[in-house]
Amino acid sequence: MRKGLFWLNDKQWALIEPHLPTNQTGPVRDDDRRVISGLIHMLQCGARWRDCPPDYGPYTTIYNRFNRWAKRGHWRAIFEALACCGEDGVTLSIDSTTIKAHRSASGGKGGA
Repeated sequence: MRKGLFWLNDKQWALIEPHLPTNQTGPVRDDDRRVISGLIHMLQCGARWRDCPPDYGPYTTIYNRFNRWAKRGHWRAIFEALACCGEDGVTLSIDSTTIKAHRSASGGKGGA
């Protein structure tokens, strides 16, 4: 394993694995742990899917897994299952978005 890549450790994988969908039709899935580690890595670094390191497998596999499972609601179910395992029932927002208003947006002449 190359340095600087994200890999799920045994504890993290033990929490995620029971929530993965098992009733999928079609060919046998690639190594879920490798693919999900690659997916998390790509979401953390914000790079293009095409730039996915080959250690995780083909970038098309990483993207297709993310896209298909998002459309089917699997990621939401996994997130909700992991969120309710927390020690406190606090809901956190994971977002760093800020909104800046123009300096003249706070006042000025008003109309009738």
